[in-house]
Amino acid sequence: MTVPDLVDALPARAVRAQASLWVVGVHGGAGVDTLTRLGTGWAGIGRAWPAYPDGALVDVVLAARTHYAGLRAAQNAARQWAAGQVPHVRLHGLVLTADAPGKLPKPLTELAHRIGGGVPRVWVMPWDENTRRTGQAPAAPAYTEFAADLTTILEGGPQR
Repeated sequence: MTVPDLVDALPARAVRAQASLWVVGVHGGAGVDTLTRLGTGWAGIGRAWPAYPDGALVDVVLAARTHYAGLRAAQNAARQWAAGQVPHVRLHGLVLTADAPGKLPKPLTELAHRIGGGVPRVWVMPWDENTRRTGQAPAAPAYTEFAADLTTILEGGPQR
């Protein structure tokens, strides 16, 4: 496993607010605001690992778009976590949100699959034109299923 260079690594950022889940945007425009609206007590933080001052474990999901730069940023964050560089983080998975309508090109699908092998779970969110145009919460069932899955995980329930 290759650990990202310090230039590519996400820094840890002290947070005072408590959240039941932190959504970490691994790049700008990763969809953090949209995802945090799906759960109660969820908070967003961009391009940094949240860290509580007392060192308590932080529940996190990574968020990225499915374009090449987004997938590479997700890969770097996943490698950093897997290398034990953020021991205060309990990573629940990676949320990949479509960056455009239609099917993902094969090279990006393969890269997403490789990244997914290095994190506990991957949720794939479809393109949502209405959210893009209006800023409203996405209506696609995948978003509702993601929120339900993650809420169950955070509450310590059975995972599917």
